[in-house]
Amino acid sequence: MRSLPLLLALAAGAAGSSPAQAPLPQPPRGPAAYVLLAPLEADRQITAVRAAEDERLGAIKAADPARLDAILSDELRYAHSNGKVDTKDSFIKSLVNRGMVYESFDYREINFRAASPGIVLMTGRVVIRASSAGQKAVLDLNFLAVWREENGRWRFLAWQSARNPPPPAQ
Repeated sequence: MRSLPLLLALAAGAAGSSPAQAPLPQPPRGPAAYVLLAPLEADRQITAVRAAEDERLGAIKAADPARLDAILSDELRYAHSNGKVDTKDSFIKSLVNRGMVYESFDYREINFRAASPGIVLMTGRVVIRASSAGQKAVLDLNFLAVWREENGRWRFLAWQSARNPPPPAQ
């Protein structure tokens, strides 16, 4: 987990600077490297992100551009399991134009970790039923997602997923 401080520094630093404007923040070192949240604050953040995740899934299934715009960070990086990467604009456009239609999300495992003030990591396994260009797909994925509090509101910042291999033949 030594890379967690770097991930947090990058996520926090992405809010107001570009690499051309300022050097990347250096990760903290030593025993104080991990920011500990009071248990009540961590619980508050996780409760808020769980509600935001429910809203995100509803907005995706409805392909509602206003709801998607409100819940997705302007800096969204959505890396699909096939390697395609979407920005906020391209992801919303794909959903609204029905290029990708998400029908259901069945979380087999979901974990939330308040990593620092304003950053919550979401990890787990999900089975997604979707269709693209009329082709139905069932995607069994492991994922990492990052939520960031932006101006007092939780917004979806990043998604990275990988397909699980099919079960071995009997």
